[in-house]
Amino acid sequence: MPSPQRFAAIQEIHQRPPVVTPPIESLDELWASDVFSLAKMKAALPKDIFKSVQRTIKENGKLDVSVANVVAQAMKEWATSRGALYYAHVFYPLTNATAEKHDGFISVQGDGSVITEFTGKVLVQGEPDGSSFPSGGIRTTFEARGYTAWDITSPAFLMETPNGLTLCIPTVFISWTGEALDKKTPLLRSNAAMNKQAQRLLRLLGESDVAPVNSSCGAEQEYFLVDSAYVPLRPDLLLAGRTLFGKPSAKGQQFDDHYFGAIPQRVQVYMQDVERQLYKLGIPAKTRHNEVAPGQFEIAPFFEAANVATDHQQLIMTILKSTARRHGMNCLLHEKPFEGINGSGKHVNWSVGNATQGNLLDPGSTPHENMQFLLFCGAVIRGVHKFGPLMRAVVATAGNDHRLGANEAPPAIISVYLGSQLEDVFRQIKEGDVKGSSNAGVMQLGVDTLPEFPKDPGDRNRTSPFAFTGNRFEFRAVGSNQSVAGPLVAMNTILADSLAYVSDQLEQKMAAGESLPGAAFSVLKQIMTDHGNVVFGGDGYSSEWHRIAVEERGLENLPTTADSLPVLQRPEVRDLFAQQGVLTPLELESRFEVYAEQYVLAIDVEAKLAVQIAQTQIYPAAMRYLGELASSLQLQTSMGLQVSSETQTKVASLSAKLMELSSALESAIGNAPHGTMAHMRYSADTLLPLMHQLREVVDGLEAVVDDNLWPLPSYQEMLFIR
Repeated sequence: MPSPQRFAAIQEIHQRPPVVTPPIESLDELWASDVFSLAKMKAALPKDIFKSVQRTIKENGKLDVSVANVVAQAMKEWATSRGALYYAHVFYPLTNATAEKHDGFISVQGDGSVITEFTGKVLVQGEPDGSSFPSGGIRTTFEARGYTAWDITSPAFLMETPNGLTLCIPTVFISWTGEALDKKTPLLRSNAAMNKQAQRLLRLLGESDVAPVNSSCGAEQEYFLVDSAYVPLRPDLLLAGRTLFGKPSAKGQQFDDHYFGAIPQRVQVYMQDVERQLYKLGIPAKTRHNEVAPGQFEIAPFFEAANVATDHQQLIMTILKSTARRHGMNCLLHEKPFEGINGSGKHVNWSVGNATQGNLLDPGSTPHENMQFLLFCGAVIRGVHKFGPLMRAVVATAGNDHRLGANEAPPAIISVYLGSQLEDVFRQIKEGDVKGSSNAGVMQLGVDTLPEFPKDPGDRNRTSPFAFTGNRFEFRAVGSNQSVAGPLVAMNTILADSLAYVSDQLEQKMAAGESLPGAAFSVLKQIMTDHGNVVFGGDGYSSEWHRIAVEERGLENLPTTADSLPVLQRPEVRDLFAQQGVLTPLELESRFEVYAEQYVLAIDVEAKLAVQIAQTQIYPAAMRYLGELASSLQLQTSMGLQVSSETQTKVASLSAKLMELSSALESAIGNAPHGTMAHMRYSADTLLPLMHQLREVVDGLEAVVDDNLWPLPSYQEMLFIR
């Protein structure tokens, strides 16, 4: 029987009453019912005002103040009619979290009465304190002013809690001196930069009617669910979001029986509750299923414009966590909450397109003849090769370092997977003679009652960090706890740079007398000659690929955040963001400082927790067990029985090693050097190895100490009892 605390937790789980969920409404009733959508605006606004708003959204123009006043009044009337008393400017600081400042609609009159009031000025601009958010040196405590500004392209919505409704207005967050302090501002800038260069290239290709080009995103979200009764017994889960210790369960994911298996009833009730809330917020949750590891699940929304998808992704994480608590569970978004089984990623499916030319990364049925697709895809290949280290840097966190490189997570070496058909087309381009593209053929199933169906032109590669999957690229290296804004900013900006290069080359070659097809082929051939080394379709986990990638292809292997984040300080990266108008050198440097500090702080918290748990929970349990063993051996010896002290010796040895390592780790925490780079390297090279050694000792003790004395809920309990 487990220890009393663990046994009580298990009993609580078994006795937990089922959560009663609201009756299921139709999708028509639910969909966007809590969103001040374009349809609601159209119904509430005068025709000329609505057309002005619509034009601003579609053409990325400026919003007139007089229009904002009318919109604010209509928005307030809609929100208050639903029972909202407060509004909040919602923004996304550099913490990967969501921030919000709530203000009441209340306005006190001279006679002491109150009215509700909400003006265009208040809608468009707010002023939260700018000093207490990480800014990487842009703002200090005595420089507190910061502004939020309404992002009209992302609709306002009502957030419902047990205490009522709040009108939430998505905004950017900038300093008094104008620098971006958030994730949204650079994303909007990067999309504008990409749109500018994409339209330029499309016009060079002969298109006269070109709508604004936008990037789109569909982010698959993986997560774990653990019963909330376990969490107070695991300080590491409570404060760090992952288990610092834990002997692997005898059964893990080796049978592959959890993946796409029947969803446990309790989990499905939770998922349906989550989806109901998402549909009310206009978030198109499309897919739910069991993931590979026991206790792991996934939710995936349909594609949306990247800016809206990013806001919705933040809402998905918020709702996953808050809803789990109501269902007696904790939602773990850490990239590696359990050692030895799959971690959680956030696969970011990314494409670009517009209303006139459609998806610009759709190869069609004859990709070798599709000049538009080949040039856009070639631009992506060039960008990933030139700025692969940047793509590694924007997914660099302490949590993601534990995940990358195993259990279906891609390696830290950034490469591009195209699939066999496209890889062959681009190989032919490089060799200078394009003869055609292979036909995928028809799948023959050998059963008369089953239909024939066409095969996809290429397989999937789950070891690739950046894979083409039919009409989009899937950035698989993004961590489950991250905002998708950083990766999207990087991809949009890299593409903008490459599209500018392609357009420059086409203009030069056509000015020299080459035809458009000839110039396009020459540009593509040059791209594949210079940048084709980044294309790889094999096993990304193999040691041979790691050797070839670095030694023969010149790709970088950046295994840790301490290796990756300094990429943000490279001149070529600084120039990239500055030239495209996405981040100033100061803004980019601030991000390096913030993310480096977050890395150091995360490891510092984990190291302190490891010492605390080892010394105050594990060591006492081991000592109690040693005492029991000594009494038992003494009794058996007095009875003349032949006894073995092997277990006693093993526990004593491991306990001594535990105190030695925990003391060394405690000392190391206090000796961290000053300076961002030095502290990061120290965390990666000194603290993490000591924590790993301490974990091996603790896990070794868990394997031999009496289960009745072990204080921490085990992997077996947390992953399989729900």
